[in-house]
Amino acid sequence: MSNQPFLRCHNVGKIFATGKDRKPLIALQDVSYDQSRGEVVALLGPSGCGKSTLLRIIAGLVPPTTGEITVDGARVIGPGRDRGLVFQAYTAFDWMTVQQNVEFGMTLHGVASNERRDRTNRFIDLVKLTRFRDAYPASLSGGMKQRLALARTFANEPDVILMDEPFGALDSETRWIMQELLLSIVRETGATVVIVTHDLEEAIFLADHIVFMAAHPGRIHEKIPITFKSGMTNIKKEDLVEMADYRGLQKHLMIEMRKASADFKGMK
Repeated sequence: MSNQPFLRCHNVGKIFATGKDRKPLIALQDVSYDQSRGEVVALLGPSGCGKSTLLRIIAGLVPPTTGEITVDGARVIGPGRDRGLVFQAYTAFDWMTVQQNVEFGMTLHGVASNERRDRTNRFIDLVKLTRFRDAYPASLSGGMKQRLALARTFANEPDVILMDEPFGALDSETRWIMQELLLSIVRETGATVVIVTHDLEEAIFLADHIVFMAAHPGRIHEKIPITFKSGMTNIKKEDLVEMADYRGLQKHLMIEMRKASADFKGMK
């Protein structure tokens, strides 16, 4: 078995040209981190630190100015079936049922009908939408629409799931239920996940590692392994927040977020 990281960001930089004079803006500078197969990494940091830009570079939607991304040793040069995306905004097709939405990507990719049906049933059941397989998105709640987005993405069996604030628009109760659901699907599938978030509790709860980023230019400030969760399965949010190590990490992240936000204001 290769010791090579499954997902690697190596010296990634991104410069955008802004304004009428096309003045360069350094969005990312020398971003490097490695991620193992099956690991969940949270990209955490203040607004403007380049989290979403990095996620889009990993997705192949935006080319890096410098450096490279590799997935399983292959360089990312554009979008690919090996990477699936889940965004905050709901992206279901309104004219398709839940079943048809989940099947859609597999149909495009030529998956055989029997396998397509089996995968669709499996992931609709996993996200607990079995009773709503014939419903249209307009009749679903926000949380249910996001369950649909998870089912549709995971059913395509990408190697990496990329998530940009996927639960940010949900109420607090629905959000932690969705977080637990995501972790259960990750355990079931062994998926590799990168999630962008501003939420400290969400990052600690979901991630195996946190990559804390600072702004202007966007760069990695700290890489934090969450070791006190190692080996734990079926962990509940209420149990996690009672752990002493949880409180210590939360305080550390709060301090770092406050510092990063103050630095950002000082640059304006």
